[in-house]
Amino acid sequence: MKRIFILALMAIVISGCAKHFLADDPESNPLSNFEHLWHELNNKYSYFEYKSIDWNEIYSTYRPMVYEGMSDKELFDVMASMLYELNDGHVNITSPFDRSRNWNWFLDYPANFNENIIYRNYLGSDYKITGPLHNQIIDEALYVYYSSFGSSISEANIDELIDRAQGLNGIIIDIRSNGGGSSNNAVALASALTDQDFDYGYSRVKNGSGKDNFSPWRKLSISPRSGKRFTGQVVLLCNRNSYSASNLFAQMMKSLPNAMLVGDNTGGGGGIPAYGELPNGWIFRFSATQTINPQGEHIENGVPADIIVELSPVDEANGIDTILEAALSILKSDK
Repeated sequence: MKRIFILALMAIVISGCAKHFLADDPESNPLSNFEHLWHELNNKYSYFEYKSIDWNEIYSTYRPMVYEGMSDKELFDVMASMLYELNDGHVNITSPFDRSRNWNWFLDYPANFNENIIYRNYLGSDYKITGPLHNQIIDEALYVYYSSFGSSISEANIDELIDRAQGLNGIIIDIRSNGGGSSNNAVALASALTDQDFDYGYSRVKNGSGKDNFSPWRKLSISPRSGKRFTGQVVLLCNRNSYSASNLFAQMMKSLPNAMLVGDNTGGGGGIPAYGELPNGWIFRFSATQTINPQGEHIENGVPADIIVELSPVDEANGIDTILEAALSILKSDK
């Protein structure tokens, strides 16, 4: 009987502790979800100061639009519009019925890329599929089309490319309309294109609600891979839809003495995204870091091309990629 009493007492104590230590799930209603999102970004978003955004003013604009009893879709639209004010492709909110986005700025610029022309008239039917790197030898240069940094590059992939590039005028890497993915793939590829360490910028993390609450700047460096490397001329093809990890890779190439960027400026995306969850279960994402180049300039709005070349409508109509042709000419003249 005594043992039963002790077990019962322990159950009461444990139950009481659970009620004391385990916080209730946050209340989920339109206002609580809106407030949660606004405060999370207020404390952790990294580009308010750089973009001269008054987040309190934005609160004053959108808070009156939130009311008890509004539908989920109405709430989603209000919060998506609020996030759109940040003009940041790394900021969005995802619900079961939609995902907000701010990726339309590239529509204000020429596309400067036609994938159909690349496959029909340059890669051809006998191109090599080296993991995610589709490649072909064109006019004594190795052309490599990489459509997404979300597709992993293996060490064997890189070895194969370097073997194929030996004795050629150089390598052309095409990341036009590559929306990004993993920065690890960017580092892996960049480390195969140098024989010495190089710095390509600095990064810091937002760690508080104050405008100056950041971690110290951390140097960003690339070291040569231990395996095969290519140290000849490299031309990187970019456009305004080269974003996020593509933007970061462009900055890496910008810092290499044997590489140049041709086409148009990249689209930007200099902050590493962080994620959070609203009380109603929706997932939101935001830029939590800043990245600058060695000169102290932010790359959030893109990395400038060294040589601006636009895809000529006349060339495009005739199946010719003006930008790729310019890259081939550069490598020929540099030989």
